[in-house]
Amino acid sequence: MSATLRWVPVLIMLTLATACSSQPSGPAPTPMGHTYISTKVTGAQIPGGGPLTLSFADDRVSADSGCNSGSGPVVIDGSTLRVAGLATTMMACPGAKSGADSWQTNLLESTPTWSLNGDQLTVTGSASTVTLIDKKVVRPDLPLTATSWIVTTLLRPQGQVRSQTLEAVGPALTIARDGQVTGSAGCNQMNGTAQISGGQPSGNTVAFRLGTTRMMCAPDVMDIERQVLEALNGTTTVTIDSDTLTIRNNANNTGLILRAE
Repeated sequence: MSATLRWVPVLIMLTLATACSSQPSGPAPTPMGHTYISTKVTGAQIPGGGPLTLSFADDRVSADSGCNSGSGPVVIDGSTLRVAGLATTMMACPGAKSGADSWQTNLLESTPTWSLNGDQLTVTGSASTVTLIDKKVVRPDLPLTATSWIVTTLLRPQGQVRSQTLEAVGPALTIARDGQVTGSAGCNQMNGTAQISGGQPSGNTVAFRLGTTRMMCAPDVMDIERQVLEALNGTTTVTIDSDTLTIRNNANNTGLILRAE
């Protein structure tokens, strides 16, 4: 009788251990929801030197290798990335960078394989193997205030716009810690105030009140300035991803993408 009693708890423990071990684990991590920057390329190198930036969000991938940015739907099929119909901006790039777009498209549309090891993503295509590190590790988020931001992309109702004129004039702004705004709209200097509110440290809502000088420039420069000021007219929402600031004006469906200087 006593021998039988001694075996009962052992059998119960074995049963519980078997039940726990059979519970399914959580889904394996994927690149979705993260942005990665290349640190090493084996095989065909990025024309112009890169780096390659890959962003995964909402079942889409965005890519930039130093010339035009591209984006398109992506399906993460096991260890394979399936990308088709990658659409790119249309800015002409000088020198070796002019080949970055085709290198980027060839990599992503070659049905590359991927693997994730912590913050390191490895993408292997038909001609290159690219090692990338999570952008949050390589370049932590910069503060909204006391950082000089340069406009790289105009967000318009019809999509993203980049041009040689925009790159040449380099509209820029800086928001001081007291909310004072200084910068250039492209032709004229601008100044005013920015009221920052929201639950995040950088603030997720910014209300701009800006004025400018009255100088006239070439028509294409004035068109850039008009679009910059339109995006900064009134209340906007802002997000910061590492050294990139995105400003969206929901009232007129415009906005700006800026990088830290």
